[in-house]
Amino acid sequence: MLGLMQQKNLLLSSIIQHAARWHPNGEIVSRISETEVHRSDYATIERRSRRLANVLRALGVNHGDRVATMAWNGYRHLELYWAISGMGAVCHTVNPRLAPDDISYIMTHAGDSVLFADLSFVPLITEIAASLAACVRHVVLLADPSEMPDLQLPAGMTLHCYEDLMVRSDDTFEWPEFDENTASALCYTSGTTGRPKGVLYSHRSAVLHALAANAADNYAFRAMDRIFMATSMFHATAWGWPYAAAMSGAAVVMPGRWLDGPTVLETLTSERITYSGGVPTIWLGVLDTLRKTETKLPYLKRLMVAGSACPRVLVEGFGAYGVDVYQAWGMTETSPIVTHHATVPATAGLDPEAATRLRLKQGRPIYGADIKIVDADGNELPHDGVAFGDLLTRGPWVCREYLFRGNEGAAAPDGWFATGDVATIDPEGHVELVDRSKDVIKSGGEWISSIALENIAVSHPDVAEAAVINAKHERWQERPLLLVVPRDGRTIDTAGLMKSYDGAVAKWWLPDAVVVVEQLPHGATGKLNKLALRQKYQNYLIDNPTD
Repeated sequence: MLGLMQQKNLLLSSIIQHAARWHPNGEIVSRISETEVHRSDYATIERRSRRLANVLRALGVNHGDRVATMAWNGYRHLELYWAISGMGAVCHTVNPRLAPDDISYIMTHAGDSVLFADLSFVPLITEIAASLAACVRHVVLLADPSEMPDLQLPAGMTLHCYEDLMVRSDDTFEWPEFDENTASALCYTSGTTGRPKGVLYSHRSAVLHALAANAADNYAFRAMDRIFMATSMFHATAWGWPYAAAMSGAAVVMPGRWLDGPTVLETLTSERITYSGGVPTIWLGVLDTLRKTETKLPYLKRLMVAGSACPRVLVEGFGAYGVDVYQAWGMTETSPIVTHHATVPATAGLDPEAATRLRLKQGRPIYGADIKIVDADGNELPHDGVAFGDLLTRGPWVCREYLFRGNEGAAAPDGWFATGDVATIDPEGHVELVDRSKDVIKSGGEWISSIALENIAVSHPDVAEAAVINAKHERWQERPLLLVVPRDGRTIDTAGLMKSYDGAVAKWWLPDAVVVVEQLPHGATGKLNKLALRQKYQNYLIDNPTD
């Protein structure tokens, strides 16, 4: 017997319509230069998105077509999010930090027909345009007519000005109804091995993810919140923040490409930001600026750190300013949130040190995402906080298979998707990532967590950033090698740094050597590029033996 409730497709257009109708004055703020911000609201964004949908139709975009965006976080990019998906096309957010060859590959692999891009990417477009001529028919620069550069494109590829197209269009467009399983957005992974792989989200998966993310123990966005969206809109749909924020009517403040410590700190105060998040690198820079300038944080209440393991220094550092810092975990293939920090009765009365250690874990599964850890033979391991194994996940917003790749890397028939992470799960369900399976250090048959060693190093007052890699060793096959970047004006005493590990880890976990470097390489999403480090330093311990 079926229920007698109304049937309504879960479409992203319903979210922006809700925001425009019930939160019309909710602010959308975008930094468009070092000194200038643009202000809009949900009603305006929805209206301009309908106008933009008509622009897309005029450019020949049809249901299911892929439309590429190459843009920073800003109001025009947000309009593209709603218009492309809302009309039934696929919003392909291109990560501009990928190598040009990879960008050409993913755009031709996806079959993008139109590219919308910020002016700052004109040199990149010039470099790759010829390789895109087989699929891209139109290039639209997100600019006013007075800002348009002289960009030469291959034959068959037409250049347009965004605002010129918008002026010539109208907002009579009506959001169409279609199957909620229709593809809504496309994001390619930024892995350091092999070609990027396409993760194709659906309207249903995106709406369900936003609903779950807005639960009280997750993002919990409210209409009174002012959210600083430091998460990149070209990566995993900005962790689903645009959808969750519009669903609740929260104000959204976007940084453009200005994510340096002083600018972010000024924005947190001037825009009265209550919630933010992002990769640790951003917030380490903000914390450093806070301490140097002796600034306060009168409005910021919550800070979510993800993308890489959150170091203790962020939890304790921002905690001193009254900011609640916690972790979440996910990946491009999971839309992305799978786990999120939450206090449960069993952990409510922890002493400060135990509570901090809990925040250094990646959180508990949110409703809709299931997880388990398994050994090399696929046997499920206990949730005792000790046993660690390969982390698997499944749920309605978890990737079933990659675009045009069939069974390659696909989830198992029962839905379990191998994340590539090694983790433990404690009795209360808190996940702690031990390492990426390719980064874990296997020394003499025993495993060492590079994440744990990095967190200790980056908590040292002289260390700005740290990476631990598995370097080759003649006796133990692999041993940990610590690479560190000093803070501005500081000098790292390697012997003093090593004392930080006393009593914190087993002696056989201690790094065999410390190498001080000027900077560490990062991938396209801001994560440490350990592949590049291994290629450069994998023989360091053999060439510089310590015993």
